[in-house]
Amino acid sequence: MNALLVIHRAPWLLPICRPPIQDGGLVVGNGKILAAGAFREIASSYPGIAVVDHPEAVLLPGLINAHTHLELSHLAHLARLPAPASFTEWLVLLIAERAKAAADMDAAVECAASAARIALAAQEAQGVVAIADISNTGLCRNLVGKFNGTLLCFSEYLRLRADAVRGALSRLHAEPDTQYCTGHALYSTHIDLLRGLKARAARLGYIFPIHIAESAAEIQLLRTGQGELRAFLEQRGLWDDSLPLGETGAVNYLHRYGLLDRGTLCVHCVHIAEGEVDLLVKFGAKVCLCPGSNAYLGVDTAPVELLLRKGILPALGTDSLASNPELSIWREMRLLAAQHPDLSPTDLLAMATLGGATALGLEQLGTLEPGKDAAVLAVELYSPARTAEAVQEQLVQQGGSCRLRRL
Repeated sequence: MNALLVIHRAPWLLPICRPPIQDGGLVVGNGKILAAGAFREIASSYPGIAVVDHPEAVLLPGLINAHTHLELSHLAHLARLPAPASFTEWLVLLIAERAKAAADMDAAVECAASAARIALAAQEAQGVVAIADISNTGLCRNLVGKFNGTLLCFSEYLRLRADAVRGALSRLHAEPDTQYCTGHALYSTHIDLLRGLKARAARLGYIFPIHIAESAAEIQLLRTGQGELRAFLEQRGLWDDSLPLGETGAVNYLHRYGLLDRGTLCVHCVHIAEGEVDLLVKFGAKVCLCPGSNAYLGVDTAPVELLLRKGILPALGTDSLASNPELSIWREMRLLAAQHPDLSPTDLLAMATLGGATALGLEQLGTLEPGKDAAVLAVELYSPARTAEAVQEQLVQQGGSCRLRRL
């Protein structure tokens, strides 16, 4: 049995679930973590076990990207354009570019698939061990075997008009139980369809991610039925007067229609009030922040300090290359640190690991503790760090450019 065990030793161990450990040891066997602690204690508890030294590295859990759209990777040029004047201006451009790319269907499919594979490989190289991907085309399913980690593939439904709900529900009922399904947003997926999607997710025991409160235009639409999103939907023949109105916020809307519970993952959550955060806490709903995409689209920043103060540890997501110039959870941490100077590196690293694992229901990931999967990163720091605070600060600010490997 001992031949199957290895002790990994490093100057610093970041378990996430407990304070950093100087001169740490991590016992790994058969793909699982068996023990984590001070090396001296670990070595005495596991005598004769082979030791692998990581003399200049920090050991920490693999990162988790809790929200992205890999199928849009071939539209990366969009996020290199000047920032859009409004959220709907970007939506119009995105739809137009997707339609242009689809003019030659065979070429478009291969282009999208190739770009998605490259983006996925880059995620793995950056230490990401789990991803939740949202797709309209099913492209993600073809990528599962190409990723050394957990790739959750969600088929996204968009049908706002009441006369399209019956057909969408029929399609949903025909989906195999192995296929995760979700809705896009309150302004693009009819409430009856969202209820059907949510009920299916609850029955099959998977999470229900949905774009929530991303832009002020969304909140205006839900409150009054007016604004730029109304115009956007009308121009495309998608507006439906059956859309319930009058709610003061998107989270309130979810609650009103029974869509808020422990399995709900609210993505973005930029425009939410304190009372809505209280609802998230009450029902155990999860939150995923996408600061890179929000910054490019100019939709403002999420109230992350409020979320943390109320006891919600958000996950982090990159969204897509169509609205974010770089898919990097390391960069998402740096952006949050710059936008919210009072955030601690401890909280940011927890969001990138444990927050994502909790949001996606991946209990086997997110921390370094016995029983968890040995999805561990060894990140070599540019300079020695003498304190736990310095280690974590260096990881947040420079981790994306450091040499790293997965154990």
